[in-house]
Amino acid sequence: MTETEKYEPRLFADPAEIVRLGEGLLACELTREDWTHEAHLAACLWLIRERPDIAPERDLPAIIRRFNESVGGVNDDHQGYHETITQCYIAGVRSYLQRMRADADLLVLVNGLLQAPEGRRDWPLRFYSKERLFSVAARRSHVPPDISSAG
Repeated sequence: MTETEKYEPRLFADPAEIVRLGEGLLACELTREDWTHEAHLAACLWLIRERPDIAPERDLPAIIRRFNESVGGVNDDHQGYHETITQCYIAGVRSYLQRMRADADLLVLVNGLLQAPEGRRDWPLRFYSKERLFSVAARRSHVPPDISSAG
């Protein structure tokens, strides 16, 4: 069993925390420590569900890059924003939401996502080899899967 297979996600106790993460991402008001794997997924789901004015596939790259820079991060060939992982998880969140009731509670949805296959840290590796997923090309632009179709 790998480390990611052993990993238990940190679930949210309050929907207000999910809203804080989504709004904080947009306003660049989060700390670097706030921006966990769970926060990425919670903010993505919140954006899809609550912000129809934002198209995540189009807008999230610039939003994440801006946030990274706001906390002193660098977006380059080796760190910061990763286009293929972002687009893969957006597709995963959308796929997950298609299986759920449209009127489901935000907290239930986000915690369910974190426990679903699409919420796993290693979920993109179902579609991509490590070599392809962690390549400079995949960080800089969306590359197609080399194992199977994503989302």
